[in-house]
Amino acid sequence: MMTKDLIGRGWAFPPQIDNRGQLALTQGDSEIQQAIQIILSTSPGERVMRPDFGCRIQELVFAPNNLETCALAERYVREALGRWEPRVTLTKVKAEPHYENNGVLMIEVSYIIKTTQD
Repeated sequence: MMTKDLIGRGWAFPPQIDNRGQLALTQGDSEIQQAIQIILSTSPGERVMRPDFGCRIQELVFAPNNLETCALAERYVREALGRWEPRVTLTKVKAEPHYENNGVLMIEVSYIIKTTQD
């Protein structure tokens, strides 16, 4: 089985039309990056018929920008990706305040794609 078959294909995000007038598809690394973006930007309760899908990170929007919030952000990202993105192994999830912009929390996510080890 080829790697792209293991990773799969899906609609491009955000949805767009390709040059044939059909919904654009994505595959490979791009498919996984877009899936992660969808998981992390969806709050639980937003998706019809799948109310538990998503990441609780939105709960922290008005939280103090401190170490406790960083720890919660890391936890929420790990939990969501661990549950909803089985094609990757997380190697790092690190949250820290952006020191030049007091209201911004920076989150770094590193992973290995299980089928390719990239």
